[in-house]
Amino acid sequence: MAMPRKIKVTFDDAFPYGAFAVSAVTEVRDFDRSTKERAVFATDEETGLPIWSVDVIDGDPDARKADRTVSIKIVSKVQPVLPAKAPGSPFTQVVFEGMTATPYVAENGNRARLAWSFRATEIRAPRHSAAANKPAA
Repeated sequence: MAMPRKIKVTFDDAFPYGAFAVSAVTEVRDFDRSTKERAVFATDEETGLPIWSVDVIDGDPDARKADRTVSIKIVSKVQPVLPAKAPGSPFTQVVFEGMTATPYVAENGNRARLAWSFRATEIRAPRHSAAANKPAA
């Protein structure tokens, strides 16, 4: 069986309660190729495009503390721009397009858990509120 390393997912599958940006979009540094004197930035191995990163908070009220904040990598020729914040909101609600999820084992001492690395091709404002994304009970 040829299982893909990157699994295509929809934003609603990954963040059914919405996602909220809590950082700026920044270029990802390639720590293996960078030196103290010269920064080298990461590129996607399939497309050769730069990789950008933004930290988001998962809107799921039941999300574990360790899983609540996630870095999303965005593969894009130019630096993605966050949508405008809603008036009175401390965070920017966002939606990602072209998402993939890559599972990996995160180890912390003697404990190991399944974790996910997310990538996207686009970031945009939601067409509706996160409350409307909430699954029916």
